[in-house]
Amino acid sequence: MSVIIEGLNQWSFGPGSWLAIGLGIALAYIVFGIAGFGTALVAGPILILFMPLSKIVPLLVLLDFVAAFGNLLPSRKEVARPELLRLLPCMALGCTLGVIFLLNLKSDLLLLLMGLFISAYAIYSLWVKARPTRLAAGWSVPMGIVGGMFGALFGSGGFLYAIYLNSRLPKDPARATQSALISCSTVVRLSLFTVAGVYAELPLLLLAACLLPAMALGLWIGRGLTRKLSREAFVRLVTWLVLASGIALIGRYLST
Repeated sequence: MSVIIEGLNQWSFGPGSWLAIGLGIALAYIVFGIAGFGTALVAGPILILFMPLSKIVPLLVLLDFVAAFGNLLPSRKEVARPELLRLLPCMALGCTLGVIFLLNLKSDLLLLLMGLFISAYAIYSLWVKARPTRLAAGWSVPMGIVGGMFGALFGSGGFLYAIYLNSRLPKDPARATQSALISCSTVVRLSLFTVAGVYAELPLLLLAACLLPAMALGLWIGRGLTRKLSREAFVRLVTWLVLASGIALIGRYLST
């Protein structure tokens, strides 16, 4: 017990800070429960007030790992295996490229480009009505590669999986397949952080454990909301979330 208290004390959070962090995590996982992505983009701007980005990303990877498998287990029978098998190798390649870019390029410029790209897509999707309702299977290659790359670079590439899967599958199989992809992505990133020794720090693991109830509450609320939405409303809501994420990324770039 003394080890746990000592580990948590290293964060020096007051009651107000704990409340803000918990609310940020709950909100992020409401979004995750609805859309299956977006935790880093929602929680990041809040958590950055209390801890460095180098701790935020590994923390959210830990929580995403639990949340993604929690989403996957009840719906694993609905996973569309052909779509999963198309996307998995592309996602793995994208993650590899993302790690290479992260280590060799300026991430702030990539952050801006990502924000501009997804904001432009969301605006197009919301205001241009005459567009294809179903993407061809070949789109799995660019969507998987770029989604994996963005996931490794910024902790959030799931919106591209959502765009592809929602155009090809009904809502429930699309969400189940996306959960499977996010699970695989988090395993890759979790392995990289483990090899790098990030999770050798006890305070980070304790903080993740303390935030599990907030994560579970957010997921529960998010899942409840998805059951009350039509497929059209669900896709439109995801698109608004993508736009909000893009604006947040641009704002994060401009504030640095």
